[in-house]
Amino acid sequence: MVKPVIYITRKLPDNLIKPFQETYDIRMWDEASTPVPTETLREEVKHADALFCLITEKIDREFLREHSHLKVIANMAVGYDNIDVEAAKEYGVTITNTPDVLTETTADLTFTLLLSTARRIVEAANTIYQNNWGDWAPFSLAGSDVHGKTLGIVGMGRIGAAVARRAKGFNMNVIYHNRSRKKEVEEELDLSYVTQEELLETADFVVSLVPLTDETKEMFNRTAFAKMKTSAIFINASRGGVVDETALYNALKDGEITAAGLDVFQEEPISSVHPFASLSNAVLLPHIGSATVQTREAMAKLCLENIEAVTTGKKAKTPIT
Repeated sequence: MVKPVIYITRKLPDNLIKPFQETYDIRMWDEASTPVPTETLREEVKHADALFCLITEKIDREFLREHSHLKVIANMAVGYDNIDVEAAKEYGVTITNTPDVLTETTADLTFTLLLSTARRIVEAANTIYQNNWGDWAPFSLAGSDVHGKTLGIVGMGRIGAAVARRAKGFNMNVIYHNRSRKKEVEEELDLSYVTQEELLETADFVVSLVPLTDETKEMFNRTAFAKMKTSAIFINASRGGVVDETALYNALKDGEITAAGLDVFQEEPISSVHPFASLSNAVLLPHIGSATVQTREAMAKLCLENIEAVTTGKKAKTPIT
C-alpha cells in the first residue's frame, strides 16, 4: 500500500516524526535553519499529499494553482499572512495553523520584551561586555517603572489576554482596543475598552498583538507615534508589517517616543546594518515569540495531527479553511 506523502520544509527532530512514520512517507528539507529553495519546494510538493510549512514559505495563488492536489497545508504559526487563504478555499486545500499552544509562551516573551525595554536591560548589559561600566551616577541607565503604569494592548486575542494577566501581577492599569469588544475578558481581568486614539494618547506602554491584514498594515505610522506620549514605549510582538518602520525609526531617533521593543520586522531576517540596530533605545529580537522547546514541539505536533486528521477524512483540529 502506498503511503501518503508529507513534505516538511524544515528538518524536525526524529522524536516528533517517529509516531507518524508508519503511516506516512515523510520527506523533509535537510536543514533546520535554512529555508528550502523555492524551486526545490515546488518540485517536492508535486509528489506530496500534505505540506508542513513555516511562515517563511510564501504560499500564493500561483503555488496553490500548481499544487491544488494537496489535501492540507499545515502552517507552523498562529499567523497565516504567508498564505493566500482565499485561493486555498477556491482550490479546496485545507489550511491549518497552531493557535492556543503558543499563547502563554508568546505572552511571556512579550512581557519580557516590555521589561527589558523599560529597564534598558540590553543597553545596561552591553556596558559590561564593552568594558564601559564606569563610575556610578544617580541617573545612569535609569529606565522606566513598569508597576503601576498604564498598558495599552492593541489586539485582544488569546495572547493579548495572557499579556493582560501578567500585567495585573505588576499592578498595571490595562486598557485595550480591538476590532470588537471582549466583555468577558474585560470582566475577568478588569480591563477598559477604549478607542485606538485614546489608547495611543494615554498608554505608557503600547503593545501590538494584531494580525497582519489589509486593515492593520502599517497601522502604527507617523500619525500613531505622534499621538503617543514622549515617555511611551512601543512593543511589537505581532507582525512586522503592522509598523511603518521609517516612521518608528524617526520617532525613536527624534525622541518622539522613548523606546521600542521589537520581535518582528517587515523583512526578516535583519542584521546589524538595519537602521534600528543603530538606536540605543531599541531592543531587537529575532522573532522568538514562541521559541521554547516545549512550545515548538507542541506546534509541530499539532501540524502533524492536523495533517493526519485531514488525510484520513476527518476535520482538522485547527482549520483556517
